[in-house]
Amino acid sequence: MGNLIKAEMRKIVTTKSWWALLIPAFFASLLFALGWGAFTNSLANVLDSEDTLTVTRTLGIETGELPMGLLAIGHGINVGLLFAVILGVLAVAGEYSKKTITTTFLTAPNRPMALGAKMITYSIWGALYGLAVSAAASLGIAFVVDGARMPSSGQWLAVIGTSLLAGVLATLFGVGVGALWKSVAGSVVTLSIYMLLIENVWVFISYGLWQENVAWMGGVLPNGTLNGIVGAIGAEAFGAAGVRIPGLQDEAVWGLQFSAGAPGAFSWWASALIFFGWTMVVFVGGWLVNQKRDIT
Repeated sequence: MGNLIKAEMRKIVTTKSWWALLIPAFFASLLFALGWGAFTNSLANVLDSEDTLTVTRTLGIETGELPMGLLAIGHGINVGLLFAVILGVLAVAGEYSKKTITTTFLTAPNRPMALGAKMITYSIWGALYGLAVSAAASLGIAFVVDGARMPSSGQWLAVIGTSLLAGVLATLFGVGVGALWKSVAGSVVTLSIYMLLIENVWVFISYGLWQENVAWMGGVLPNGTLNGIVGAIGAEAFGAAGVRIPGLQDEAVWGLQFSAGAPGAFSWWASALIFFGWTMVVFVGGWLVNQKRDIT
């Protein structure tokens, strides 16, 4: 297994894919964090609703001290993690497109070991992507969010930790999808459209139509649960996820979750568990399909 992991590492570092995806991931996270950070920082200046007072009274802080940076950092990290998903797609689908999968499977003792080596290798790279996008998003909010509204040291560590976890799971999710489909273009285009547009629009429209009856929807779908791993940290800081603040209206709860990039999230760990389930579905599916797939 050790030699297989070394081989997978060489495949990654000797191609342009890892940095060709990491660079735009970093800057996408930075720009989204800058934009959302500026918006949430300005929003804090006009908050005077009863829901805001409920939050500040419960937290024992002034409105100007609300950790608005946490509502922006999740958005930056979440958009950057899409590139980690794409990196994962290349793990298997990329080899099918380049016709190198035959050599990979024939030189390994068996196909499960070859796929296991990919799982371990891409988990490491997923963590690296998670660290990079969390650094970029942190830098972004540091530029535009007032000091009193920045996350605490504990919250920042939580964001970094959940970003590492989300990076690993996002990459493995991509590996599974690529193994199932074996088409780079088909997998990347479909995942990008679904994760950036279809699910987000559906969650937003469905809540507008049915409100609290479907408020949970974003907390169980694939993109929503991936986003919720980090985004729920921000929502939890405002009492809108995990242990909810008593008296906070349902609309305000969903609005805060949406602002944090995690509409419908139950908590960060619940999002992680649910997305782990989605990851295992596609990964095990790809694993099974590739045991008998023709590689000639």
